Amino acid sequence: MKRININTLQEMKARGEKIAVLTSYDASFTLLAEDAGVDVLLVGDSLGMVVQGHDSTLPVNMDQMVYHTANVSRASRSAFVIADMPFMSHATPGQALQNAGRLMKEGGAQMVKLEGGAPQVETVRHLTQRAVPVCAHLGLLPQSVHQLGGYKVRGRDPHEATAIIEDACALEEAGAQMLVLECVPALLAAEVSKAVRMPVIGIGAGAQVDGQVLVIYDMLGITAGQRPSFSRDFLSGQDGVQSALAAYVAAVRAGEFPADENTYS
Repeated sequence: MKRININTLQEMKARGEKIAVLTSYDASFTLLAEDAGVDVLLVGDSLGMVVQGHDSTLPVNMDQMVYHTANVSRASRSAFVIADMPFMSHATPGQALQNAGRLMKEGGAQMVKLEGGAPQVETVRHLTQRAVPVCAHLGLLPQSVHQLGGYKVRGRDPHEATAIIEDACALEEAGAQMLVLECVPALLAAEVSKAVRMPVIGIGAGAQVDGQVLVIYDMLGITAGQRPSFSRDFLSGQDGVQSALAAYVAAVRAGEFPADENTYS
């Protein structure tokens, strides 16, 4: 298979073709996801919750992210692999560069993702000027859960919505080539997607963006506890994991997921 790259994803946005993204943390799920046609695999620090059993992503460290990213990249043959920069791994541009280098050199990632808006612009510019591709992350920022007071929809306040749009544009100007937009109203997400040239991948951000991402455990309905309302159990009614993954990809491609019940207003 020919490997998907950032140019492929930008061309998909230009054609209006939806991008299917899932998290993966190991070789087995990576192979299944790629066989189902997933375009991008995100090695998310969400592993802290769904794999390690923590109540947030904050305890995840760089060694763990490098380890899981290597598991995924070793098995991957076609998908574009993005790795999360964990909490406090990018507090300064220099620290971010060193840790991003590990994710790419040791982990095999093709891109790194970091959370935050205006305070991260300098770091994004520092990375991208040194050949490190960056995916930005706006809206709900799981690494800021204690500062934000919980996992809440962001951007309902007009001032906050304006800031999200401005941050997206600033991050793109600094060199970011993708954006994950989490838990924002669908109308705001649509505005952000139109305001930037880079692909915008939504999670709880409505259908009018360029693609969707879910935590693979959530979309298989096997996450312990309550599943996020922006997710869907794609394994229900299917005859196995592979069929569930294929159903997810098909629903994203057709614009059938997320539906109204998975969307915030």
